[in-house]
Amino acid sequence: MDEAKRSNSRRILQSYAVLLSIASVVVLLDEWTQLWVRDNLAFGQSWMPLTWLAPYARLVHWGNEGAAFGLFNGEGIGDFFAVLAIVVTALILYYFPKLDTGGWMLRFAFGLQLGGALGNLIDRLTIGYVTDFISVGRFAVFNIADAGITVGAGLLLLFTWLHRDDEEEAVVEEGERSADASVL
Repeated sequence: MDEAKRSNSRRILQSYAVLLSIASVVVLLDEWTQLWVRDNLAFGQSWMPLTWLAPYARLVHWGNEGAAFGLFNGEGIGDFFAVLAIVVTALILYYFPKLDTGGWMLRFAFGLQLGGALGNLIDRLTIGYVTDFISVGRFAVFNIADAGITVGAGLLLLFTWLHRDDEEEAVVEEGERSADASVL
């Protein structure tokens, strides 16, 4: 194996190490917090550790068979979301090493999304539903995995928006070079 192939293999392994580290943190936080909630709060019970936050934020033990933030809960399509999580995981693992190495925001976004997908998948496969517990205002109850998926999607959109201008400039520069070359 020549040096270029070794360097590429090292880059891919380092890339996966970053991805799996970020995803592992999300999964571990998600599983630990849900275990704490299941062990300390009865189903439907809420707890407000900081009373001054009471009207705005609390912990509540809730179950969700649907998508993030309680979407499609009770619709009986939990298996669909389990399969979707497997497909998303496979796509992230396949495409991740192909990402541009300069896109740290993109890599972080995919790590958060992978961790969220795996965290919710673990719950669906082990207990049949996802334990949600974070309640903020009148917003739907969610968990750490849902937050990872959502923040990851937000970062992905932000990355796309920030780099849209770079792509447009590259197309314009390529067009200018082609025009200059045709004049010569």
